[in-house]
Amino acid sequence: MIIFSLKSKKLLYKCLIYSFLAQGLSLKRKCVMKKKLFTPLEEGKIKELKLGDVVYLSGEVYTARDKAHQRIIEYEREGRGKEIPIKKGAVIYHCGPLIRMREEEWEIIAAGPTTSARMEDTTPEVIEKLRIRAIIGKGGMGILTREAMRKYGCVYFSMTGGAAVLAATCIKAVKAVYWEDLGMAEAVWHLLIEDFGPLVVSIDANGNSLYEEIEEEARRKVLALLYK
Repeated sequence: MIIFSLKSKKLLYKCLIYSFLAQGLSLKRKCVMKKKLFTPLEEGKIKELKLGDVVYLSGEVYTARDKAHQRIIEYEREGRGKEIPIKKGAVIYHCGPLIRMREEEWEIIAAGPTTSARMEDTTPEVIEKLRIRAIIGKGGMGILTREAMRKYGCVYFSMTGGAAVLAATCIKAVKAVYWEDLGMAEAVWHLLIEDFGPLVVSIDANGNSLYEEIEEEARRKVLALLYK
């Protein structure tokens, strides 16, 4: 019989939680729907999406990270909403792409997702003001953002981290770049994408979270392993 110290138990618990989370859909979602969607996303289509659905997205998206979110809120509060380059009802991608100029055109080298929790404080207001229909990122978002998604009809798509070069192959063109004064990674890049994915519906338009479901099931399994 192996006896674990309290510290060891906590470490094992944490490691097993992450292991189960890494398995993702296999814990609960044995059968998932694969869908192709096109922007602009209709609210009705958004509300049809279920947790665990796999989506391939085509159309237009805008990158936005910490500084862009802060500026959006500043402009809205100052009555400068018309100066915000992101259209109402758009899709936001939490991403700071690696880009170079080649033959007088922007070339996307890598475009992996940024950890979405960094934008948790500002995202609810951005969803409200711009009526954002979807957010692409990694790691999920908190309760306030989930409530805003439920209230205004928005979903969260998880994009695989560590696949930045693969993601770049789905970006067909840079339509424009805005707010370059924020820095290349923090600027807003208006991108044309095709079959961008696979994206997993991880927060639905009712505010339900796949992360929360998986973590709860993982916790039960970990406790069963530790105390059986």
